[in-house]
Amino acid sequence: MSEPRAPKRARPWRAAVEEALYGPEGFYLRPEGPAGHFRTSVHASPIFASAVARLLCRVDEALGRPGELGFVDMGAGRGELVSGVLAALPLDVAERTRAYAVEPADRPPALDHRIEWLAEPPKGISGLLFANEWLDNVPVEVVEVDAAGVARVVLVREDGSERLGEAVGGEEAEWLARWWPLDPEEGLRAEVGLPRDRAWAEAVAAVERGLAVAVDYAHLAGARPPFGTLTGFREGRETTPVPDGSCDITAHVALDACALPGARLLTQRDALRALGVLGARPPLSLATTDPAAYVRALTAAGEAAELTAPGGLGDFGWLVQPVGIPDPLLDQGV
Repeated sequence: MSEPRAPKRARPWRAAVEEALYGPEGFYLRPEGPAGHFRTSVHASPIFASAVARLLCRVDEALGRPGELGFVDMGAGRGELVSGVLAALPLDVAERTRAYAVEPADRPPALDHRIEWLAEPPKGISGLLFANEWLDNVPVEVVEVDAAGVARVVLVREDGSERLGEAVGGEEAEWLARWWPLDPEEGLRAEVGLPRDRAWAEAVAAVERGLAVAVDYAHLAGARPPFGTLTGFREGRETTPVPDGSCDITAHVALDACALPGARLLTQRDALRALGVLGARPPLSLATTDPAAYVRALTAAGEAAELTAPGGLGDFGWLVQPVGIPDPLLDQGV
């Protein structure tokens, strides 16, 4: 009988989450993948991948239809989005598209052979880099204001129990002062988004010309949640975040802090509408002339409505970063 493993000492949330998600026994390396525990826009409907494919076609036009068009799916899960995008592209665009899935887990055995599976994004692409719910899983420090009004790093054990550590200092304190200032009220919390700012800047730097888009749960300056957003997901349900590898651990993203010069912030509702996802119900007359087509159109309308719903997926933030091309969503009035 093996000896029980000694519990790890309390450590900052960033280090604990890094191991819990991406370590040797990490959550994101498990065979069922993220889709086994939570549902993103990609899983909600193939309409989402089709909209991203239309965006890639607009980038292609802005680039002058190059001989090789790159598409990078950051945080690709098991390749659901990149597979859906390839399937939705017009044949002439698909033939020129070089598709990459960036994910620390092993390549799924049945994945389309056209998709290159990488641990890091390729450099120098011309095309579209798309990060759907990737930044929220870049680990960050959690801080809390103590009884003296000082913001301190929150330390956590593997069982989820917490205590306060040292006062926040250096670049992290500077980030908080600029992007998420905390009043000196005991119990107020924040997540320090500096690692996400840097991760996004590195991802954008991989695009030589084209567009980079980050889609995520987001909040903006002036409306930050007073007690932070750290949470967990297990088997489709929100749960207490415990950094033992048994659940996803996530926190909403300060997308305005991530934005580089020239970027724009949109809601998913506005971005998808600009890409033709309107959610309009089909005319009732179609039910009489072509019942099967009516049912298909009604299903599509329901899925589009879910993707753009206020208070739900429609409120997700889209950080749109053009690189050497005009913003391909601007000509749609958003």
